[in-house]
Amino acid sequence: MNEIGMTIRNAEPGDIPGIMKLLKQVNNVHADGRPDLFKKDCTKYEPDEIEQIIADPTSPVFVGVGDDGSVMGYAFCQIRRTIGQHNLVDQVELYIDDICIEESLRGQGLATRIYNEVLHYAKKNAFDRITLHVWECNPAAKHFYEKCGMKPYFYAMEAVL
Repeated sequence: MNEIGMTIRNAEPGDIPGIMKLLKQVNNVHADGRPDLFKKDCTKYEPDEIEQIIADPTSPVFVGVGDDGSVMGYAFCQIRRTIGQHNLVDQVELYIDDICIEESLRGQGLATRIYNEVLHYAKKNAFDRITLHVWECNPAAKHFYEKCGMKPYFYAMEAVL
């Protein structure tokens, strides 16, 4: 299989239309699995919110773009600090809020390439760990992150009433 050309870089305002398309795709994965929680064909952010996120140095956003400049995938991240807590060790983590690859391009290693860029960024900036949440209704994502070497950190549980 030939490797698909993709450049990974920091997101820019011009990437927002492509990011919006992917946000809808990832939301629909969740809406299909948990229609009691997620609305179909929606996004978690509006374009102006994405512009603010991109401009915020505590929320790095990486995009994978094709040779034509189209957004093929992204990783939304947040820098989280736990400092001065009575019961917790001081630490800085890079939380991955979302990784998404264009659905027609999935299964070709692009998510691994974006994850590896996030991992490189975290190591270069001396973060203590990378964390994320995976919805139980998304076993493919859980399998992907396990293949990347991630392990369960904690479990969130619920009782639907």
